[in-house]
Amino acid sequence: METSPHSLTELVRAARTRVPLDAAQLLGRESAETVAAVLGELPPQLAGEIEKHLPQHLRPDGGIETTTEIEIPGTVAEMMETASGVLDAQATVADAVAYLRAHDNPQQITYLYVTRAGRLAGMVVIRDLLLAEPQDTLASVMLPDPFALTADMEAGEAIKAAIYRHYPVYPVVDAEGKLAGIVRGWKLFERQAIEISAQSGTMVGLDKEERVQTPLWQAFRQRHPWLQINLLTAFLAAFVVGAFEDTISKVVALAAFLPVLAGQSGNNGCQTLAITLRGLTLGDMDGFPLRKLLVKEVMLGGLNGFLTGIVAGAAMWWTAARSGNEQAPLLGAVILAAMTGACMVSGFFGVMVPLTLRRFGADPATASSIFLTTGTDIAGMGLMLTLAAVFVL
Repeated sequence: METSPHSLTELVRAARTRVPLDAAQLLGRESAETVAAVLGELPPQLAGEIEKHLPQHLRPDGGIETTTEIEIPGTVAEMMETASGVLDAQATVADAVAYLRAHDNPQQITYLYVTRAGRLAGMVVIRDLLLAEPQDTLASVMLPDPFALTADMEAGEAIKAAIYRHYPVYPVVDAEGKLAGIVRGWKLFERQAIEISAQSGTMVGLDKEERVQTPLWQAFRQRHPWLQINLLTAFLAAFVVGAFEDTISKVVALAAFLPVLAGQSGNNGCQTLAITLRGLTLGDMDGFPLRKLLVKEVMLGGLNGFLTGIVAGAAMWWTAARSGNEQAPLLGAVILAAMTGACMVSGFFGVMVPLTLRRFGADPATASSIFLTTGTDIAGMGLMLTLAAVFVL
């Protein structure tokens, strides 16, 4: 087994002083036994945060398979700009101050980047520069081995790294560790904001590239195929309702409550879908157990469904009683049970629809609401009409 370049004590000390993502990257070079020993020396909460960012094979429990974040197109190189404030490690503080004073646009320089033979060696914060002695070298005041992005890194990975650091500027290096440029933090979050804003459209079949200026026929070609798919899935829900035609004809009040049930369960499912897509985009799903998320959303759906079901059930009771139906209380109970069950199912679908699309290689956000609506409508309407057929008729 390869010998670790750091002692256990050094690794524990470094893990305590770094953000969890940086600590995980440091431990990623070690063996599984060393990683387990380091995590055992850390506070449980910190160890848990670091473990979320470790590769699967280095997690003490063997890791839980999770779904990766939504792919955000592009690379760091597309957002990179030329680095300013690049000085050699042997330059002095006085040299650095003179460089800043002579620079055409010094307000754009957030950090000074220190290099050795072109390779990024460290970073100097302007505050530390002001507090240092003029004769000190930059090598003595710099922060060594700063975190850096790589030019070929995917935009999604860079954004996830920025989420845990919140630096205003990130250095970018090439494969040899040479400084290639910088990326400003606002550009990363702008790219992320564009992706998140596109999700609301892709959930209903809109192309991410469509804008208000998109020509009529191009917009038609992008949207219409998904509407045809939505029509086919709607036929499935209509088939379920048609199968209970006799039940509806005998208890006409049920027909009035079908859209109420479908709308409530659909809204609950869309809430779950939104939080799942957000988790995929932000990388929150990495290291988070799928089973735990499913249990949470199904229970949340059940609670929401029960409370709204009480109101809907009371409305059904009152409606049926006004029409002289002697089974009005039982119909109210059917609505309550159906609303609870439908919202639980919609919570399940809200998690599984985007994950299933991802498993088959599709964009998790693409037309997710179409498949979610179909699933919740079939499950909710089928449950309500089945309960009515069994317990009321």
